Amino acid sequence: MSKVTTSGTWTAVAPTPPNVSGLGTGHITWGVPVGGGKSGYSFSGGTIEVRADGSEVTLGTFTHQNFPIMGGGVNQFDVDLAVRIRFEEDEKDREFSFRFHHFETPNDGPTPDDEVDLPTRVSPESVTIDGEEYAAVITGFKRGGEIVNTFLSPENGSNSADIVAVLSRVGVPDVVITDVRYKGGVKYSQADEYVEIVNRGTAHADISGWILHADDPGQNFTFPPGTVLKAGQRIRVHTNEVHAEWGGFSFGSGRPIWNDKGDTAHLIDTQDAVVSVYGYGTEAVGPS
Repeated sequence: MSKVTTSGTWTAVAPTPPNVSGLGTGHITWGVPVGGGKSGYSFSGGTIEVRADGSEVTLGTFTHQNFPIMGGGVNQFDVDLAVRIRFEEDEKDREFSFRFHHFETPNDGPTPDDEVDLPTRVSPESVTIDGEEYAAVITGFKRGGEIVNTFLSPENGSNSADIVAVLSRVGVPDVVITDVRYKGGVKYSQADEYVEIVNRGTAHADISGWILHADDPGQNFTFPPGTVLKAGQRIRVHTNEVHAEWGGFSFGSGRPIWNDKGDTAHLIDTQDAVVSVYGYGTEAVGPS
């Protein structure tokens, strides 16, 4: 475990929207204001403890100032962030870079919230720890206790989320079950139950044919051919709902799958090897 201090600067924008300012700082803005301020991003770091065991940590806080602007016809663009991490044990700085994709949605459209995505979740830079090479992997935006793949930003305000990341070995996938939502909000069927699976590694994982097993006969979900879990990507397998933003996976069960008192989820690969186990309640063992 290492104690580190993080900070960040916005280094590039492409294609360039009008009126960009703040490159090389922790707060970048763009656009011609329409009654309010400019839009922009900021990043604030902090002091955290990092483990090289796949544990997720808060890299820093991302904020989007979202105000109506004239964008000069540039509605989608990439914004690059350089995160400087100082390891206190050796007082050395390492820099990791990431790319944010911004979609300045029409304010009068059916979905006016701006969208921020992470097309590049793995830093191209690495650090050597105990003889092994590690890179930083962003696994999502944490907001209101939930980690999501895409950040939706309502108009006319500042919207923030923690950037969640892990240090992972270079060139290796790391697929784990991180959560089971076993108490759904849909009466009787609990169709909105789900299992959350994340690839914390730096390489994509082909999980075609892998089985998510719910510890009871007949309660298996098999991932279809061509299912690739990208580095840093988070998906969910629902009991009887389909959510495209989470991969669109569903058991298709008309009755609840996950026992409210306690149960265990197993992720099994095509060689019948158990990749990850997650127990909760009376079966609690945590992710592995």
